[in-house]
Amino acid sequence: MVKYKGVTVWFTGLSGSGKSTIADSLKEKLKSMGIKRVERIDGDVLRKTLCKDLGFTKEDRNTNIERVIFIAKLLTRNDVIVLTSFISPYRKLRNIGKKEIKNFIEVYVKCPLEECIKRDPKGLYKKALNNEIQNFTGISDPYEEPKNPDLILYTDKETVDESVQKVLNIIIEKGYIEI
Repeated sequence: MVKYKGVTVWFTGLSGSGKSTIADSLKEKLKSMGIKRVERIDGDVLRKTLCKDLGFTKEDRNTNIERVIFIAKLLTRNDVIVLTSFISPYRKLRNIGKKEIKNFIEVYVKCPLEECIKRDPKGLYKKALNNEIQNFTGISDPYEEPKNPDLILYTDKETVDESVQKVLNIIIEKGYIEI
């Protein structure tokens, strides 16, 4: 039986960098290891439910992330492994998450903007480049790279499986999972 403690793994990076893909694959990997208490909080899902009242101004983005921090904190302290997938473009809010959530791993899903634009799974970059979307991170709004993330994934050079294994390794190294 695998022993584990609650931890929030906070995936941050540009739209299209691979945050959700890696988090989904990691969730499946953890479940296959017998870890039952795993939750994934995804930006797109949250914006359709708990945060449907918010837009994309800086203030609304901050409120969105504050809500995520609150949820992740509650789940983590109840021994759930929480996987969050949010652009979370502002360093200040990510740092608040680090302070508020006792067990926290920041994973920077680093992918060049050009590659994210090529991938453009939702067609958002195309719209942002055509000025159809305002305040779009990486185009008309800044993304503040983490200064000292616990892990950097280079999704333009790594496979999903390689990235997932790196995240799993750091969770184990930090003592949140005992095998």
